[in-house]
Parts: sequence; C-alpha cells; structure tokens
Amino acid sequence: MSLLIRPAQPTDEAVWRQHWRGYCDFYNASVSEAVTQHTWTRILDPDASVMCIVAVLRGEVVGFANCVVHQNTWELQAVCYLEDLYVAPAARGQGAGKAMIEWLRNAMRPEGWARIYWVTHQDNLIARDLYDQFTPADGFVRYVLKA
Repeated sequence: MSLLIRPAQPTDEAVWRQHWRGYCDFYNASVSEAVTQHTWTRILDPDASVMCIVAVLRGEVVGFANCVVHQNTWELQAVCYLEDLYVAPAARGQGAGKAMIEWLRNAMRPEGWARIYWVTHQDNLIARDLYDQFTPADGFVRYVLKA
C-alpha cells in the first residue's frame, strides 16, 4: 500500500470538491457554492488560517483534513482545530484517516501548535473508534448559536 499525506495543491480541487460533497452529505449539511469556493480559496492561500492536507492512496486522493490554526486564550501558542476529516468510503479501513491525524500530530512541534482538537457526532462510532486510538473524548458538550 502506497499512502502519502501532503498539503492540498491547486490540482486537487476537483477531487477535493467531490469528497467535500460526500462529507457534507454524511452530515446532512447544505453548504453553498459560495462557501465551498471561499473555503477552497482559503485552503490555497498561504496567509489564511485554513489549511488542508490530503491522503493519496495508490496515486489517488482518497481523503482530506481541513484545519483552522488559531490563537486561543489558554496557551501562548496557536492551536489546530481539525474541522473536517473525510475518507472516501471505498478507501476506509486502509489507514488514511489515521495517517492524516498522525501527520498533523507530527506537525505540532515544528509548527508551534499547543494542541490539536476536533469534534464529531456522538453517533459517528467508526470515526470515534479511530479517534479513541489517539485520545479519549474529553466530555465537553458543544453548543451552537446561529445568526
């Protein structure tokens, strides 16, 4: 198995969009084209706080991790919020999700991040099995106010 994790490149847009649709469908989320385009633009902007890595398996992009690096009030260093993690159904179980989290964990020290954090739906048991290999859930409950 040839698995490579790397930063997203401009040539990844079409396959990223395909996987982005799959991710949004999984969460029953409707994200407008304007937001999708803006997200992709920020991913490619080296000055933006949004970044994306992709998992390439046998030469094909099979997944992505969108992250937001930001300052916070609890540490001196920035933190990395792993906002979206997706692996195409046909590629699941082959280590792509785990490899993307490992790539981010290995980037923590050189990038100067204090921590990486993420959330998932409580019923996303397959993903939670992976996440539990890294750290237990911390027991926080999320609240969301919308405009």
